[in-house]
Amino acid sequence: MSKFWYVVNNIESYICRILLVLFVGLLFTQILSRQFFDYSFSWIEELSVYMFVWFVFFGASYAAKMSAHNRVTFQFKLFPASWAKYFEGFADLFWLFFNVYFIYLTIDFIFFKMNKFQSSQTLGIHLSWVYIALPIAFTLMTIRILQVNWRRLVKGEEIADPDKIDLDDLKSQQQSDVK
Repeated sequence: MSKFWYVVNNIESYICRILLVLFVGLLFTQILSRQFFDYSFSWIEELSVYMFVWFVFFGASYAAKMSAHNRVTFQFKLFPASWAKYFEGFADLFWLFFNVYFIYLTIDFIFFKMNKFQSSQTLGIHLSWVYIALPIAFTLMTIRILQVNWRRLVKGEEIADPDKIDLDDLKSQQQSDVK
C-alpha cells in the first residue's frame, strides 16, 4: 500500500493526535498564564472547546474503523455464532441510515439554513467552520462502517474487539514479527 493510501486509511487517527496535542497544549498554556502571570487568554478556551468537539467526532469515526463502538450484543448470543455477524451487519444498516440522514441534515443546516453572520463570540470565526466537522466525521464514520462490514461479511475476516485483545498475546505477536 502506498504512503498516500496509508495516510488516508488512518486519517482519523492523525487528526485526533494533532487535535489532542494542540488543545491540551493550549489548555496547559492557559493554566500557566493564569497561575504565573495572572492573565487569561479568552480565545484559548473557546478554541480548545471547538478542537475537543472535532476530536470527539473524529474519534468516533476512528472507533468505527476499529469496530470499537459500544454496542448491545447480548441478543446475538441467542443465535448460532455463524449468524451473529450477519445480525450485526443488519443492525449496522440502521446506523448507516442514521448517519446518511444526519449528514444530509448538517449539510442542509450549514450551507442553507445557518445564519450567514453567525460567528463565535471570542474568535470571531464563522460557526460553519466549527459545524463542518459533523458532516465530515459522519461521512468518514459511514465509510468506516462499510469497510468493517465488508471485511467481516464479504472477506470473512475476524475483527477483534480492541477491548478484548490480550496484551501478552500482542507482545508475543510483536516479538515474533521482529524475529
